[in-house]
Amino acid sequence: MKQSTIFAIAAALFASTSAVAQVSYPPAQKGTTVDEYFGEKVADPYRWLEDDMSQQTADWVKAENAVTRKYLNSIPMRANILKRLKETVNYEKSGIPFEKNGKWYVHRNNGLQNQYVLYQMDRPDAPASEQRVWLDPNKLSNDGTVALKGVYFSNNGRYMAYVISRNGSDWEEIYVKDCQTGADTSDHIVWAKFTGATWLGDGFYYSAYDAPEKGREISAKNSVQKIYYHKMGTPQSADELFYMNPTQPLRFYGVSVDRDETAMMLTESGMDNGNNLYVRDLKKPNSQFIQMCADTRYQYAPVQTVDGKIYILTNAGAPKYRLMVADIARPGFIDWREVVAESEDVLQDVTFADDRMILKYSKDNCTQLYTYTVDGKRIGEIKLPTYGTASISGKRGSKEVFYDFTSYTIPNSVYRYDLATGKSTVLFTPNIKFRTQDYVTEMQFYTSKDGTRAPLFITYKKGLKLNGKNPLLLYGYGGFNLTLSPYFLTNYIPFMERGGVYVHAVLRGGGEYGEDWHVAGTKMQKQNVFDDFISAAEYLIDKKYTSSERLAIQGGSNGGLLVGACMTQRPDLFRVCLPAVGVMDMLRYHKFTIGWNWAPDYGTSEDSKEMFEYLKAYSPLHALKPGTSYPATLVTTADHDDRVVPAHSFKFAARLQECQSGTAPVLISIETNAGHGGGKPLAKRLEEQADLLSFTLWNMGVKK
Repeated sequence: MKQSTIFAIAAALFASTSAVAQVSYPPAQKGTTVDEYFGEKVADPYRWLEDDMSQQTADWVKAENAVTRKYLNSIPMRANILKRLKETVNYEKSGIPFEKNGKWYVHRNNGLQNQYVLYQMDRPDAPASEQRVWLDPNKLSNDGTVALKGVYFSNNGRYMAYVISRNGSDWEEIYVKDCQTGADTSDHIVWAKFTGATWLGDGFYYSAYDAPEKGREISAKNSVQKIYYHKMGTPQSADELFYMNPTQPLRFYGVSVDRDETAMMLTESGMDNGNNLYVRDLKKPNSQFIQMCADTRYQYAPVQTVDGKIYILTNAGAPKYRLMVADIARPGFIDWREVVAESEDVLQDVTFADDRMILKYSKDNCTQLYTYTVDGKRIGEIKLPTYGTASISGKRGSKEVFYDFTSYTIPNSVYRYDLATGKSTVLFTPNIKFRTQDYVTEMQFYTSKDGTRAPLFITYKKGLKLNGKNPLLLYGYGGFNLTLSPYFLTNYIPFMERGGVYVHAVLRGGGEYGEDWHVAGTKMQKQNVFDDFISAAEYLIDKKYTSSERLAIQGGSNGGLLVGACMTQRPDLFRVCLPAVGVMDMLRYHKFTIGWNWAPDYGTSEDSKEMFEYLKAYSPLHALKPGTSYPATLVTTADHDDRVVPAHSFKFAARLQECQSGTAPVLISIETNAGHGGGKPLAKRLEEQADLLSFTLWNMGVKK
């Protein structure tokens, strides 16, 4: 090659790198707001960014998005990554079929549809040519931003209520479809939230809030949730107020009714890690609710009612959960009887089918399925392909059940299980367009700062060399008793094709090992979660999977808090940080929408001086220090996020840009017409993933 050609190529590469590297942040005015907590004054100079309706905030968002888009669109590999993402996700996907009133239904996606479509069919194994479109959410908007949240069939088979949300908001609307004609009725419910549709007779119950002040739909604090009864064919204004408790405005309320319409359950939650449970005998006229349990530290989840007996999944007296049964005639907890005792693994779910039960357990964050008699004796196991995640669908009296299975390198497949023979047969398996056999997942255990052990799931392309030079993306969550189980990694194929390693770390605060594991990552023990994540990163570096120069961390919501806390505590440890829709202001999170509901996990700055000081010490917004060299950071949020309001990310990004002393870019991407993440259209998800992967690889020095 001629020397002039070499110089020309080098100059072009330098010019490309420089164009991406040069970032000039929009100015962000600093206000003079100061709050006082237990005698200590705390400045909040970017408080004005909490006003999502102001022109000043809108101008800042527009300017920040312009800077971010210019940077991301200048990364040469981004277009190829997006193209590859569309290829890897473009295959048919199917949910588990379920039967309602003699018809079968299934959610399917043909590959690149923004939302799954609900199909009706005459039998569970009907081919695609015999499946009829029953409800297509993609036709409810022009850009795929209307998401189907749930479908609820009336017990008499006449109606199907369906719940939707718009633009990713937690606010929900309810419509009703006539199952005989397939047409929508005139019934329409608005300002519902965290609800389903519980049918009883010729109407249904739902949970809602009063309509918020106009212009404050996204950020206004939600209080006094109410339960209404809607009678079919009447306007919402005529709905009967069934239940409310204004003395406890910061609690959630919902009802459920068994299939035979003999028992109604009322659940009250939001005040602790658990809930209260009440029952009403519908066979008795004018019956009242009777409280079944009173210790709100524990969870009580009714799973099935059989001949006046209510089966309940609970962690009361069993941190890893047990199955108990209550008699509706004597419903108090003292009279409950244990059916299946607590075991070494976490009992996650119970499904009734035929004359038995199928219990779903989690062992080291992976699903195991066992069959039991209704009196609690184990019969056998439904064998799964490897460690991964399964969900099951069954119906009392049915001789067969259906389940799906997925893992990091295995796409979701659906199986039919014959309870009589104990045999599984494949009902659906996708035809994917890349070689999953080229990738491998291994489970290893790391040790945290205090000696606690937890698993890591490490996925990469075969042939990986442990030389400390591999790009590695470490993902975590660690909160709210949630278990993030293995799932197929289509969105990370372009990353792994470029030598990347994807790692999911199990952290305290989640539900992977039961309630004790959860509590160990809450309130004054929240630092355990951050220590776990940092220890996992150090383990991966020590084992030569990567180095600090090639290590990225990612998390969303509570996981966004995780990333924010870890990058402010150990900015030297990471090269790239990707906090999404994160809880970044730990002193004020409880003042917006349903933030108050997170207090059992976090505590609040108003609880005590000790709790305030603990929160302030790790709060990502308040832990930022001027003159610090922080990792390359891409903050992501959305303008319709009414769960973790975007002000968290706005204030964090503005402060981080102010404090950054290094040369690594600090960017924020604010999606429009999107929310916290649930129901986000596929097209938007792919664009965002292309941004995240290209930003990560580019800042690790991977250029193609």
